[in-house]
Amino acid sequence: MPRSASTTDIFSAIAEPRRREILELLAKRGPHQVGSLVALLGLPQPAVSKHLGVLRAVGLVSVIKSGQHRVYRLEAEELKTVLDWTKAFEQYWGSQLDRIKQRAERESERRRSGGSHARGA
Repeated sequence: MPRSASTTDIFSAIAEPRRREILELLAKRGPHQVGSLVALLGLPQPAVSKHLGVLRAVGLVSVIKSGQHRVYRLEAEELKTVLDWTKAFEQYWGSQLDRIKQRAERESERRRSGGSHARGA
């Protein structure tokens, strides 16, 4: 039996790629009406509304009624839970970046010091 998506957990909500895409659009372009999100995503309106409903249930988006339209906006502070969780893994990213930086610096120094013997010069 397929498991239904939890609407009470931010991690479950952002596990769906289309929901992450919606969050990215709202982050980059600001508040949007459902219709403009439909056009940008190329999805049927009911699908976009369903995704927005999940995001709203976990507090990642809020909605304001403007006449007959609903305008959705990102509630980015709610993503702090995700940020806090990923911080536990920062040490791995940092050490990888440090190694890349050191390698690039060694290569740059080798080139500056005329170490072009690797190219057969």
